[in-house]
Amino acid sequence: MEDDLASEDDILLQSEKEFHDAAKRNDAGKMQQMLKKGMDIKTRNKAGRTALHWAAGAGSEQALRLLLDHNCDVDEKDSFGMSALLLAAWFGHLKILQMLVASGAKLNSVNKNGLGMLHCAAQRGHIRVLEFILEDLVEDVQLDSVDKCEKTAFHLAAEHGQVEVVEFLIGMGCTHGIKDQEGNMAMHLAAKQGHAAVLQKIVETRVDVNEKNGDGLTALHLSSGGGHYECVRLLLEACCDVNALTNKNMTALHYVAQRGFERETRLLLDAGVNPNALDCQHTSPLHIAVLRNHIETAQLLIDAECDLDISDNRLQTALHIAAEHGRQNIAEMILIAGINLKLLDKQGKTSLEVAARGNHVLLVDMIIKADRFYKWEKDHQRSIGDSCLGKQLSFKQDHQPETQHLRTVMWRLATKYLSCGEWKTLAQYWGFTDTHIRAIEQQWTGTKSFKEHGHRMLLIWLHGVFMAGENPIKGLYEGLTGISRTDLAESIRRKANADTSSPKKCSAM
Repeated sequence: MEDDLASEDDILLQSEKEFHDAAKRNDAGKMQQMLKKGMDIKTRNKAGRTALHWAAGAGSEQALRLLLDHNCDVDEKDSFGMSALLLAAWFGHLKILQMLVASGAKLNSVNKNGLGMLHCAAQRGHIRVLEFILEDLVEDVQLDSVDKCEKTAFHLAAEHGQVEVVEFLIGMGCTHGIKDQEGNMAMHLAAKQGHAAVLQKIVETRVDVNEKNGDGLTALHLSSGGGHYECVRLLLEACCDVNALTNKNMTALHYVAQRGFERETRLLLDAGVNPNALDCQHTSPLHIAVLRNHIETAQLLIDAECDLDISDNRLQTALHIAAEHGRQNIAEMILIAGINLKLLDKQGKTSLEVAARGNHVLLVDMIIKADRFYKWEKDHQRSIGDSCLGKQLSFKQDHQPETQHLRTVMWRLATKYLSCGEWKTLAQYWGFTDTHIRAIEQQWTGTKSFKEHGHRMLLIWLHGVFMAGENPIKGLYEGLTGISRTDLAESIRRKANADTSSPKKCSAM
């Protein structure tokens, strides 16, 4: 509701506009002069407002008294259905309200939205007006009357964060559990808007904090979805059901994952929310966080040891989604945590194949590195028993300065010495699978794409060597010898042994 409306006065004559302006600024003398000259007291502007509306809305007591003395229609409404009484309540002009009541204004007047004077005063936080209405006019006003959205004054006060009004209405005995047309109690509206102080007052009435609205949302769902930390904390302290499900089987964790609210995610996880809860689409909070690219939230869920192998209704794991959308940072976190890379989506594709199809080259290489590390780890554990290896997958060394020399060797080898088919033969010798090779070959940069493919394969292999703590020069010599490129093998050995800066020389091959 505005106290002034643009272009309202387009249909008024200049003198009529001056009359309304005089009412707004409480210039009763000017108004008296104009009335004597024949000014029509019922003149309306484009919004259907008369001078009485302006005087009531502006709190102009002398102007209002003058208009009432000239027998204007005290209950006349503007185009919004607002009477002078409702405007006085809306803007909190107690004296004006009392004058209108004394003049016989209809106390049950409502606007086009069904708002009565109690609703108007409550929504705007005018406590003195409310005290007058409920203490002096109590016989004529229903405390729990509803507007067209089936909201009571209590609903509106809670929704708009009017703490003093909420406390007053509670003290007056309003009903706490009434639901509006969407099934929301005042508690739900306060939680949705993040009004923690209001929510505290309502919770103190011992209302059922797990009550659901029409969509099956509790106050916790609504406060979580809005990222209202204090409301979430308050509800959890009130022992709400942290795993309550909506009509779509969503928990509060699904809602914070949608928006990437980190602090609220921590609160919910600490409170014992199920990180693997699945909604009606079989979507987990991690699926949502990955899709929305909320990296920090995804990390919190992974740290909470959520199940990374869960598939949604498209049979996609979180890694499939990361691969499809090129979410490299999140994919790295998932791969480090450990995931089953053999899982297939509805199209029969692994996450590696999905990444390759999307031409997410760095992600393809990362998944292959992880796959090779998982295999090495499994084989190594099998060979030494069930003892812990103490090794964790890492991608940090891929760009460190101390590996620059070896990476340069890989580049020269791939671009100058290995032919189109040799890089694949070498890859097979080192245990790359056909799936790995096809994924690398998916990239197309022209007729000489094989050079880039070979370079990528060599860097992936180098990563595995570093992870295993093996001698890269020795491994390269053995690989090149194994594909009958002894000339290259000997050349690399000689250069490595001659290079005093080389971290690992090859002398026993």
